[in-house]
Amino acid sequence: MQMLKQAMMPVKIPAQTARRTGGAYTIGICQLVEHPALDAATQGFQDALVDKLGADRVTFQLQNAQNDQNVAGTICNGFVSDGVDLILANATTPLQSAAAATTSIPILGTSITDYATALEIADWTGSTGRNISGTSDLAPIDQQEDMVLELFPDVKKVGLLYCTAEPNSDYQIRLFSQALEEDNIPYQTYGIADTNEVQSVVTTAASECDVLYIPTDNTLANVTETVYNVVVPAKVPVIAGEEGICGGCGVATLSISYYDLGYATGEMAYEILEEGADISTMDVRFAPNVTKKYNAEICEQLGITIPEGYEAIVSE
Repeated sequence: MQMLKQAMMPVKIPAQTARRTGGAYTIGICQLVEHPALDAATQGFQDALVDKLGADRVTFQLQNAQNDQNVAGTICNGFVSDGVDLILANATTPLQSAAAATTSIPILGTSITDYATALEIADWTGSTGRNISGTSDLAPIDQQEDMVLELFPDVKKVGLLYCTAEPNSDYQIRLFSQALEEDNIPYQTYGIADTNEVQSVVTTAASECDVLYIPTDNTLANVTETVYNVVVPAKVPVIAGEEGICGGCGVATLSISYYDLGYATGEMAYEILEEGADISTMDVRFAPNVTKKYNAEICEQLGITIPEGYEAIVSE
């Protein structure tokens, strides 16, 4: 842990330039865990580089950390030993692991909510000042909170459900809490340490609240069936921070396209590798569009009528 904190101290590095302009590149991809949002971001990233470089000029080493920080660290250290040209860190834990592994190889993050929180940067200016940049999946939290009042104007208490081991989830919960306080809506936070606590914690939350909110949270994204099996029988709707969670157990979300987010990250990689862009001064970028979406099946089960302006989530 000490090594991680030391490596994550802000370090000014020289501008990263293309190592083999016109040649082939090897990209290491560390993805936290398999689920639709992260999968889409990885695919978008790969497609962008193939589109811009051609399939013969880029090779991807894609590895899954299986939601384990130690595994993510091993993967990223392996990328450094292999001398990859760039690392894509898909989610916060891989970003932190990559940051601990190297201060010279360019690191791009995606599916990261808040880089200042993830990297413990106190004086955030939009760029990291080091060998890290990327894209953020943060949708406007105030607009997500607006959806609670829009869909449930008589709400009495909102339950905020998140994994306490994910700093970006905690960041979103704090923002959502502030928005609820501004609207004088009572709320209660419900944290889980791991997936073993999901059923009991969700059961408690559903018994004490009439609406639940789940942010963009990798742990809960993998257990939406468990959440569904509690909240639907209890007739408690869930507002979700992203489409994958909403598709599994929610009624509505303010959604970004994770594929588009990954594609934008791939475009940043091209700028670094081919155009010599200085990653240390590259501002973190955000999803260009957000869309109100709803889960038609769960809305029907709960008897919820969605107003105009929402798009139905299409099951794949």
